[in-house]
Amino acid sequence: MRRQVLDEMESRMGPASVVRPLTDALGLTDVALNYYELDPEESFAYGFHAHAEQEEAFYVTQGTVTFETEAGEVEVGPGELVSFAPGEFQRGVNRGEERVHALAIGAPQETGGSVVIRECPTCGEGTEQSIALTDQQDAVVAVCEECGTETGRFD
Repeated sequence: MRRQVLDEMESRMGPASVVRPLTDALGLTDVALNYYELDPEESFAYGFHAHAEQEEAFYVTQGTVTFETEAGEVEVGPGELVSFAPGEFQRGVNRGEERVHALAIGAPQETGGSVVIRECPTCGEGTEQSIALTDQQDAVVAVCEECGTETGRFD
């Protein structure tokens, strides 16, 4: 058995104010587990994305998340869950004024590769993006694969 206190964990860099990776802390081998706190306009992900082999579920404990999907937007509030199959594009964003608290669960632990789409101001449309840590390791950046423009910086 492993036990972890959320408030004692460091947050990692990402698109949300608080991202606490619970997978390693709990010694999980078959599932990915992350805790998030999203301020208004923050997201779980770096962009509209899909995982090749991982299904993903979100449990919202506070606030409301708007999930962008290929079929339209879906709001998920406190006490509600939503899931996405492998290959299904989505992005959860806090469009409200209240901070969101949620758990993200993915299985299997490895995504099998992901496709991330973000708006590129240079290309003038949504393009596939590379997500990487900067050389200084002080931020995560999203870069358009078509033209090399940095479209987002998350520290």
